[in-house]
Amino acid sequence: MTILVEQFVSDSRVEEKKVKDERDGELVLDGGFVVPKSMESDGFDAPDMNFLGHSFRDYDNGESERQQGVEEFYRMQHIHQTYGFVKEMRKEYGKLNKMEMSIWECCELLNNVVDESDPDLDEPQIQHLLQTAEAIRRDYPNEDWLHLTALIHDLGKVLLLPEFGELPQWAVVGDTFPVGCTFDSSNIHHKYFKENPDKNNPKYNTKNGVYREGCGLDNVLMSWGHDDYMYLVAKENGTTLPHAGLFIIRYHSFYPLHKAGAYTHLMNNEDKEDLKWLHVFNKYDLYSKSKVHVDVEQVKPYYISLINKYFPAKLKW
Repeated sequence: MTILVEQFVSDSRVEEKKVKDERDGELVLDGGFVVPKSMESDGFDAPDMNFLGHSFRDYDNGESERQQGVEEFYRMQHIHQTYGFVKEMRKEYGKLNKMEMSIWECCELLNNVVDESDPDLDEPQIQHLLQTAEAIRRDYPNEDWLHLTALIHDLGKVLLLPEFGELPQWAVVGDTFPVGCTFDSSNIHHKYFKENPDKNNPKYNTKNGVYREGCGLDNVLMSWGHDDYMYLVAKENGTTLPHAGLFIIRYHSFYPLHKAGAYTHLMNNEDKEDLKWLHVFNKYDLYSKSKVHVDVEQVKPYYISLINKYFPAKLKW
């Protein structure tokens, strides 16, 4: 399957494209998001470039102002994400006393957020959520928990909003990594860790640090951000999503693990099983980013039914 990632086109060109897609036998999901059929046996054929004309997750192209902004973001993140900082954030936001609202209300609230750390996306977040969910729904129609996981995986980005403390971008988005042990060289812009106080702390700068080999990722502190926050929200509000869904939510930005294979010495057997689903999810999370919008109102009833199945009506955030 190929997820189309296109340059912006006018309304007339979109209409022309719809006609062409229908003629070529391509699938148009309920919300109008085009998912072409693929000749690939694995059901997913990733595009080579994002809508900006660059390779996906290209952090080395310093030509654009956006790319330079992304690098500055990682400089700040790598300096300030320490073991102590993460413990403070988990204590504060683990209280879940910021707001009460439903999952769908949070989806709508997230429409006010743009992730400055992402070189592939400058669209409102709700479109990324729905594009990811609809693409997965196409290929895994019977895994409704995975559709919902895709819809909610980035909801923790509400931490950027005033109602949630308006945290700086480096404390909400971007790739995640364990704190309390050495910063693996596979981390993006690794050079900026040299200014992190934990870098020279013998308690934290060894391979295992404060952990033991095979301890399981549930026992590892990750850099603070939207992943860990949404994991806490889902878990503490009693979601019935399977463990693999919670694993995806907490570690979907953990690219050093699921792209570079780093930190595997901290995993246990359950982590290894859940990682298989994260690898499935990650392809859609990364490659479904598009200028082609999903019709929110058309798909809303389906996702509301999933929310009602796996979550209470109102959650504490």
